[in-house]
Amino acid sequence: LEGAFRPGFFEGVCTVVLKLFNMVRPAVAVFGEKDLQQLTLLRGMVRQFNLPITIVAAPTARADDGLALSSRNGYLTAAERDEAPALSRALREAAASLASGERDVALVEAQATGTLARRGWKVDYVAVRNVRDLSLPHASSDSRETLVVLGAATLGSTRLIDNVTLA
Repeated sequence: LEGAFRPGFFEGVCTVVLKLFNMVRPAVAVFGEKDLQQLTLLRGMVRQFNLPITIVAAPTARADDGLALSSRNGYLTAAERDEAPALSRALREAAASLASGERDVALVEAQATGTLARRGWKVDYVAVRNVRDLSLPHASSDSRETLVVLGAATLGSTRLIDNVTLA
């Protein structure tokens, strides 16, 4: 998803992290679930290179109002900070819709995107994916895959990301 909006970003992440792993040689590395795409990519890199490293996922830390904590939040104006939890709310609403039986993934994505756009956000994407590998969900309604709703959007000049996994 990010590749369309930030070409080359994850190649750079992998290069830097692989160099760090080669220098430090950790047994365990912890990465946050907030950037689920990065976490998934790094897990794949560790598997692909057969690195003796366990990747541990740290849960997303959130403010009381649901905003995923990030150093980027410091760039938000007071009004933007008040609006910022709308991203996590839109993703939670999309997840709730899917959990309650909605199977039209494109509709769920469009509704969340529209909700944010009407509130003044510039939405890069809202996407429903398989949490295991970020592949597109299966069309069958009896699928047992665990889904995640991912979003990236800009509020003012600050780009925020978040995701919500369906319980």
